[in-house]
Amino acid sequence: MPVVDVVTAASVAESAPAPSRSGRFIDRGAVFAGYVGLGMALVIAIAFELIIAVQSLVFIIAPIAGLLIGGYANQRSERWRPMKRVFANAVWAGLVSGLALALMYAALRLLFIFADTGPLPNGGQLNCQPGPDCTYQRYVADGRAAELASYGVTDGPSFGAFALREQAKGAGLIVLLTLSGSLVAAGIRSVRTPPSARPHLS
Repeated sequence: MPVVDVVTAASVAESAPAPSRSGRFIDRGAVFAGYVGLGMALVIAIAFELIIAVQSLVFIIAPIAGLLIGGYANQRSERWRPMKRVFANAVWAGLVSGLALALMYAALRLLFIFADTGPLPNGGQLNCQPGPDCTYQRYVADGRAAELASYGVTDGPSFGAFALREQAKGAGLIVLLTLSGSLVAAGIRSVRTPPSARPHLS
């Protein structure tokens, strides 16, 4: 082999990323993907709860985020087989991402309720106790008292308890949606042929 080819091959080998080492239950690449998922959850929560402020979009994005992070966990680990390790990697990354997104979603939603001091857009002020009572008075002012009463909400404290229950349900749904997306990613990876097993065209 010419000297130039040897040098080139050595350079390529040094610059190529090393495969992620295998852990006992999940690969190191999946652990790293979990950290990436934490950052992704933070971006999603801020973008759709503070900047755009359309909270329903979080539930639409959650399974897509799970699909991406589940696929990335195995891509980063260069894991194709066995199937149980592929799913373990995806589940770990999806669960970490889903829990982070759920906690941030619920925390931001509850922050607006429990830190509500009653200011109005026109510069006025609601006559209320800071916290859930002020948010409850906002709903009453919007003519939604009967709707809240159908859920057993008739004052500030009952509204606070209702808000906690609703956010817990929403957080649980976000975890399930994110995890479902990561499982789909693992399933797709599992049925694909690993690169080393693919026939090479001459």
